[in-house]
Amino acid sequence: MSRLTISMPDQMNDWVEAQVAAGRYGNVSEYFRDLVRRDQEARETAIRELREMLDRAEAAETSPRSLPEILEAARAEARRKGLLG
Repeated sequence: MSRLTISMPDQMNDWVEAQVAAGRYGNVSEYFRDLVRRDQEARETAIRELREMLDRAEAAETSPRSLPEILEAARAEARRKGLLG
């Protein structure tokens, strides 16, 4: 198992420690492992949804929208899902 050292503001550290003290996690490492798992799951879900969108698009008829309209709609959906800043 790897070891990782991180730095964070006191306010964030207090939050993490409070989650452990409240019994939500057994220790700080469990808290961070849970965060990483959630991030991995969110990205896997986003990739799966993108693949499904592409499959639907390939199966669909030609769109009446222009390429710029299609790209903007895709960007808007990606922003809504938190995939673009």
